[in-house]
Amino acid sequence: MQFQQLQYFVAVAETRHFTRAADLVHVAQPSLSQQIKALERELGADLFLRARGNISLTDAGEALLPLARRILADADTARHEVLELVQLRRGRVRLGATPSLCTGLLPDVLRAFHDRYPGVRLLIEEGGSHDLVRELARGALDLALVVLPLPTPSPALTTVELLREDLVVVSSPDAPKPGQGRRTVRVADLEGERLVMFRHGYDLRELTVAACRAEGFEPDFAVEGGEMDAVLGFVRAGLGVAVVPRMVAARSGRGLRVTPLARPGLHRTIALAHRSDVAPPRAARELQRMLLER
Repeated sequence: MQFQQLQYFVAVAETRHFTRAADLVHVAQPSLSQQIKALERELGADLFLRARGNISLTDAGEALLPLARRILADADTARHEVLELVQLRRGRVRLGATPSLCTGLLPDVLRAFHDRYPGVRLLIEEGGSHDLVRELARGALDLALVVLPLPTPSPALTTVELLREDLVVVSSPDAPKPGQGRRTVRVADLEGERLVMFRHGYDLRELTVAACRAEGFEPDFAVEGGEMDAVLGFVRAGLGVAVVPRMVAARSGRGLRVTPLARPGLHRTIALAHRSDVAPPRAARELQRMLLER
Protein backbone atom coordinates (compact mmCIF):
# COMPACT_ATOMS: atom_id res chain seq x y z
CA MET A 1 0.00 0.00 0.00
CA GLN A 2 1.47 3.33 -1.06
CA PHE A 3 0.89 6.76 0.41
CA GLN A 4 0.07 8.15 -3.04
CA GLN A 5 -2.60 5.49 -3.53
CA LEU A 6 -4.32 6.60 -0.34
CA GLN A 7 -4.29 10.19 -1.58
CA TYR A 8 -5.96 9.12 -4.81
CA PHE A 9 -8.48 6.95 -2.96
CA VAL A 10 -9.53 9.81 -0.64
CA ALA A 11 -9.82 12.19 -3.60
CA VAL A 12 -12.18 9.81 -5.43
CA ALA A 13 -14.14 9.12 -2.23
CA GLU A 14 -14.68 12.84 -1.63
CA THR A 15 -15.49 13.85 -5.22
CA ARG A 16 -17.26 10.58 -6.24
CA HIS A 17 -15.76 11.16 -9.68
CA PHE A 18 -12.51 9.81 -11.14
CA THR A 19 -11.86 12.70 -13.51
CA ARG A 20 -12.50 15.42 -10.91
CA ALA A 21 -10.36 13.47 -8.43
CA ALA A 22 -7.52 13.33 -10.95
CA ASP A 23 -7.74 17.10 -11.43
CA LEU A 24 -7.72 17.56 -7.65
CA VAL A 25 -4.47 15.62 -7.16
CA HIS A 26 -2.91 16.86 -10.44
CA VAL A 27 -2.50 13.51 -12.15
CA ALA A 28 -3.81 12.01 -15.38
CA GLN A 29 -7.08 10.15 -14.92
CA PRO A 30 -5.78 6.83 -16.37
CA SER A 31 -2.86 6.90 -13.91
CA LEU A 32 -5.20 7.55 -10.99
CA SER A 33 -7.49 4.68 -12.05
CA GLN A 34 -4.51 2.31 -12.33
CA GLN A 35 -3.31 3.20 -8.85
CA ILE A 36 -6.79 2.68 -7.39
CA LYS A 37 -6.98 -0.75 -9.04
CA ALA A 38 -3.51 -1.59 -7.71
CA LEU A 39 -4.66 -0.62 -4.21
CA GLU A 40 -7.73 -2.82 -4.56
CA ARG A 41 -5.58 -5.75 -5.64
CA GLU A 42 -3.29 -5.16 -2.66
CA LEU A 43 -6.24 -5.13 -0.25
CA GLY A 44 -8.10 -7.94 -1.98
CA ALA A 45 -11.36 -5.97 -2.11
CA ASP A 46 -13.15 -3.48 -4.35
CA LEU A 47 -13.27 -0.01 -2.83
CA PHE A 48 -15.80 1.56 -5.21
CA LEU A 49 -19.00 0.54 -6.92
CA ARG A 50 -18.57 1.86 -10.44
CA ALA A 51 -21.71 2.68 -12.40
CA ARG A 52 -22.16 5.18 -15.20
CA GLY A 53 -22.44 8.57 -13.55
CA ASN A 54 -22.53 7.07 -10.07
CA ILE A 55 -19.45 6.25 -7.98
CA SER A 56 -20.08 5.01 -4.44
CA LEU A 57 -18.03 3.35 -1.71
CA THR A 58 -18.22 -0.34 -0.96
CA ASP A 59 -18.21 -1.56 2.63
CA ALA A 60 -14.44 -1.98 2.32
CA GLY A 61 -14.14 1.58 1.03
CA GLU A 62 -16.23 2.93 3.91
CA ALA A 63 -13.96 1.11 6.38
CA LEU A 64 -10.77 2.42 4.75
CA LEU A 65 -11.81 6.07 4.34
CA PRO A 66 -11.46 7.32 7.96
CA LEU A 67 -8.19 5.43 8.34
CA ALA A 68 -6.80 6.86 5.11
CA ARG A 69 -7.81 10.39 6.12
CA ARG A 70 -6.06 9.94 9.46
CA ILE A 71 -2.88 8.62 7.81
CA LEU A 72 -2.82 11.58 5.42
CA ALA A 73 -3.49 14.03 8.26
CA ASP A 74 -0.69 12.51 10.35
CA ALA A 75 1.70 12.76 7.40
CA ASP A 76 0.73 16.40 6.95
CA THR A 77 1.36 17.05 10.64
CA ALA A 78 4.76 15.35 10.39
CA ARG A 79 5.66 17.50 7.39
CA HIS A 80 4.85 20.69 9.26
CA GLU A 81 6.70 19.48 12.37
CA VAL A 82 9.88 18.89 10.37
CA LEU A 83 9.60 22.28 8.67
CA GLU A 84 9.42 24.15 11.95
CA LEU A 85 12.63 25.77 13.05
CA VAL A 86 13.99 25.19 16.55
CA GLN A 87 13.22 28.79 17.44
CA LEU A 88 9.57 28.40 16.33
CA ARG A 89 9.95 31.07 13.68
CA ARG A 90 7.33 29.36 11.57
CA GLY A 91 4.79 26.60 11.73
CA ARG A 92 1.09 26.43 12.51
CA VAL A 93 -1.31 25.48 15.26
CA ARG A 94 -4.78 24.16 14.47
CA LEU A 95 -6.85 24.91 17.57
CA GLY A 96 -10.50 24.12 18.09
CA ALA A 97 -12.62 25.79 20.74
CA THR A 98 -16.23 26.30 21.66
CA PRO A 99 -17.49 29.79 20.67
CA SER A 100 -17.81 30.91 24.29
CA LEU A 101 -14.13 30.08 24.91
CA CYS A 102 -13.12 31.94 21.75
CA THR A 103 -14.86 34.96 23.24
CA GLY A 104 -13.78 34.61 26.87
CA LEU A 105 -10.56 32.63 27.34
CA LEU A 106 -8.60 32.70 24.12
CA PRO A 107 -8.05 36.36 23.09
CA ASP A 108 -5.45 37.16 25.78
CA VAL A 109 -3.64 33.82 25.42
CA LEU A 110 -3.50 34.01 21.63
CA ARG A 111 -2.24 37.58 21.76
CA ALA A 112 0.58 36.54 24.10
CA PHE A 113 1.42 33.55 21.89
CA HIS A 114 1.41 35.68 18.73
CA ASP A 115 3.64 38.32 20.35
CA ARG A 116 6.16 35.62 21.25
CA TYR A 117 5.94 33.60 18.01
CA PRO A 118 4.73 35.98 15.27
CA GLY A 119 5.74 33.55 12.50
CA VAL A 120 3.44 30.76 13.69
CA ARG A 121 0.04 30.72 12.00
CA LEU A 122 -2.96 30.24 14.26
CA LEU A 123 -5.86 28.42 12.64
CA ILE A 124 -8.95 28.54 14.87
CA GLU A 125 -12.05 26.40 14.38
CA GLU A 126 -15.17 27.11 16.41
CA GLY A 127 -17.61 24.33 17.19
CA GLY A 128 -19.36 22.33 19.85
CA SER A 129 -17.40 19.80 21.88
CA HIS A 130 -18.91 16.90 19.90
CA ASP A 131 -17.69 18.35 16.58
CA LEU A 132 -14.27 19.23 17.97
CA VAL A 133 -13.72 15.73 19.36
CA ARG A 134 -14.53 14.30 15.92
CA GLU A 135 -12.11 16.71 14.21
CA LEU A 136 -9.36 15.83 16.69
CA ALA A 137 -9.87 12.11 16.12
CA ARG A 138 -9.51 12.43 12.36
CA GLY A 139 -6.37 14.57 12.63
CA ALA A 140 -7.86 17.88 11.47
CA LEU A 141 -6.93 19.67 14.73
CA ASP A 142 -3.82 19.69 16.92
CA LEU A 143 -5.55 20.83 20.13
CA ALA A 144 -9.08 21.57 21.23
CA LEU A 145 -10.64 23.34 24.19
CA VAL A 146 -13.69 21.29 25.12
CA VAL A 147 -16.24 21.07 27.90
CA LEU A 148 -16.16 18.01 30.17
CA PRO A 149 -17.57 15.46 30.33
CA LEU A 150 -17.06 14.74 26.64
CA PRO A 151 -20.27 13.92 24.75
CA THR A 152 -18.64 10.68 23.60
CA PRO A 153 -15.71 9.59 25.83
CA SER A 154 -12.78 8.44 23.72
CA PRO A 155 -9.64 6.57 24.85
CA ALA A 156 -7.96 7.97 21.74
CA LEU A 157 -7.95 11.45 23.33
CA THR A 158 -6.01 12.86 26.26
CA THR A 159 -7.68 15.65 28.23
CA VAL A 160 -6.18 17.97 30.84
CA GLU A 161 -8.51 20.08 32.97
CA LEU A 162 -7.80 23.81 32.74
CA LEU A 163 -10.45 25.48 34.87
CA ARG A 164 -13.89 25.25 36.42
CA GLU A 165 -15.95 28.21 35.30
CA ASP A 166 -19.04 29.74 36.90
CA LEU A 167 -22.09 30.54 34.81
CA VAL A 168 -24.03 33.77 35.34
CA VAL A 169 -27.32 35.27 34.18
CA VAL A 170 -27.17 38.26 31.83
CA SER A 171 -30.11 40.55 31.17
CA SER A 172 -30.81 44.01 29.80
CA PRO A 173 -30.46 46.80 32.41
CA ASP A 174 -33.81 48.14 31.17
CA ALA A 175 -35.66 44.86 31.78
CA PRO A 176 -36.94 43.56 35.15
CA LYS A 177 -34.25 41.57 36.92
CA PRO A 178 -34.88 37.85 37.50
CA GLY A 179 -35.10 37.21 41.24
CA GLN A 180 -35.90 40.91 41.80
CA GLY A 181 -34.56 42.25 45.08
CA ARG A 182 -31.82 39.64 45.54
CA ARG A 183 -28.15 39.79 44.65
CA THR A 184 -28.25 36.32 43.12
CA VAL A 185 -30.61 34.42 40.84
CA ARG A 186 -31.80 30.90 41.50
CA VAL A 187 -32.38 28.57 38.57
CA ALA A 188 -35.98 28.34 39.78
CA ASP A 189 -36.29 32.13 39.20
CA LEU A 190 -35.89 31.49 35.48
CA GLU A 191 -39.30 29.81 35.34
CA GLY A 192 -41.56 32.13 33.40
CA GLU A 193 -38.61 34.17 32.14
CA ARG A 194 -38.10 34.44 28.41
CA LEU A 195 -34.70 32.92 27.60
CA VAL A 196 -32.41 33.69 24.71
CA MET A 197 -31.06 30.25 23.87
CA PHE A 198 -28.08 29.03 21.92
CA ARG A 199 -28.37 26.74 18.92
CA HIS A 200 -28.30 22.96 19.25
CA GLY A 201 -24.77 21.67 19.77
CA TYR A 202 -23.82 24.35 22.31
CA ASP A 203 -22.80 22.84 25.65
CA LEU A 204 -24.44 25.83 27.35
CA ARG A 205 -27.79 24.98 25.82
CA GLU A 206 -27.80 21.43 27.16
CA LEU A 207 -26.55 22.56 30.58
CA THR A 208 -29.18 25.29 30.95
CA VAL A 209 -32.07 23.14 29.78
CA ALA A 210 -31.00 20.29 32.10
CA ALA A 211 -30.81 22.70 35.08
CA CYS A 212 -34.31 24.03 34.40
CA ARG A 213 -35.76 20.54 34.09
CA ALA A 214 -34.06 19.55 37.35
CA GLU A 215 -36.10 22.36 38.98
CA GLY A 216 -39.29 20.93 37.48
CA PHE A 217 -40.01 23.27 34.58
CA GLU A 218 -39.39 23.58 30.85
CA PRO A 219 -37.52 26.74 29.80
CA ASP A 220 -39.45 29.30 27.74
CA PHE A 221 -37.46 30.43 24.70
CA ALA A 222 -37.89 33.95 23.36
CA VAL A 223 -35.23 33.39 20.69
CA GLU A 224 -33.19 30.31 20.01
CA GLY A 225 -30.54 29.20 17.54
CA GLY A 226 -28.01 31.97 18.04
CA GLU A 227 -24.23 32.02 18.30
CA MET A 228 -22.57 33.70 21.30
CA ASP A 229 -22.40 37.25 19.91
CA ALA A 230 -25.98 37.04 18.64
CA VAL A 231 -27.26 35.81 22.00
CA LEU A 232 -25.58 38.69 23.83
CA GLY A 233 -26.96 41.15 21.29
CA PHE A 234 -30.50 39.83 21.70
CA VAL A 235 -30.19 40.12 25.49
CA ARG A 236 -28.98 43.73 25.19
CA ALA A 237 -32.03 44.45 23.03
CA GLY A 238 -34.28 43.24 25.84
CA LEU A 239 -35.58 40.09 24.14
CA GLY A 240 -34.85 37.93 27.18
CA VAL A 241 -32.18 36.69 29.57
CA ALA A 242 -29.41 34.14 28.99
CA VAL A 243 -27.08 31.93 31.01
CA VAL A 244 -23.47 32.47 29.90
CA PRO A 245 -19.93 31.87 31.23
CA ARG A 246 -18.62 34.47 33.67
CA MET A 247 -15.59 35.18 31.45
CA VAL A 248 -17.82 35.98 28.48
CA ALA A 249 -19.99 38.27 30.60
CA ALA A 250 -16.90 40.04 31.94
CA ARG A 251 -15.58 40.74 28.44
CA SER A 252 -18.96 41.71 27.01
CA GLY A 253 -20.47 43.49 30.01
CA ARG A 254 -21.29 46.79 28.30
CA GLY A 255 -25.05 47.09 28.01
CA LEU A 256 -25.63 43.97 30.12
CA ARG A 257 -26.66 43.35 33.71
CA VAL A 258 -24.65 40.42 35.12
CA THR A 259 -26.14 38.50 38.07
CA PRO A 260 -24.47 35.51 39.78
CA LEU A 261 -26.42 32.30 40.24
CA ALA A 262 -27.25 31.36 43.83
CA ARG A 263 -25.37 28.44 45.36
CA PRO A 264 -24.71 25.76 44.33
CA GLY A 265 -24.93 27.59 41.03
CA LEU A 266 -24.03 26.23 37.62
CA HIS A 267 -20.50 25.46 36.48
CA ARG A 268 -18.66 23.84 33.62
CA THR A 269 -15.22 22.26 33.41
CA ILE A 270 -12.93 23.31 30.56
CA ALA A 271 -10.23 20.91 29.35
CA LEU A 272 -7.51 20.91 26.73
CA ALA A 273 -7.64 17.81 24.50
CA HIS A 274 -5.32 16.21 21.97
CA ARG A 275 -4.89 12.82 20.40
CA SER A 276 -3.24 10.19 22.60
CA ASP A 277 -1.45 8.37 19.79
CA VAL A 278 0.26 11.37 18.17
CA ALA A 279 2.22 14.09 19.95
CA PRO A 280 1.04 17.61 18.97
CA PRO A 281 3.49 19.59 16.78
CA ARG A 282 6.05 21.71 18.57
CA ALA A 283 4.15 24.97 18.09
CA ALA A 284 0.98 23.34 19.45
CA ARG A 285 2.89 22.05 22.47
CA GLU A 286 4.09 25.59 23.20
CA LEU A 287 0.55 26.95 23.00
CA GLN A 288 -0.54 24.08 25.25
CA ARG A 289 2.12 25.09 27.80
CA MET A 290 0.95 28.73 27.75
CA LEU A 291 -2.68 27.72 28.23
CA LEU A 292 -1.82 25.49 31.17
CA GLU A 293 0.29 28.24 32.77
CA ARG A 294 -2.61 30.69 32.56
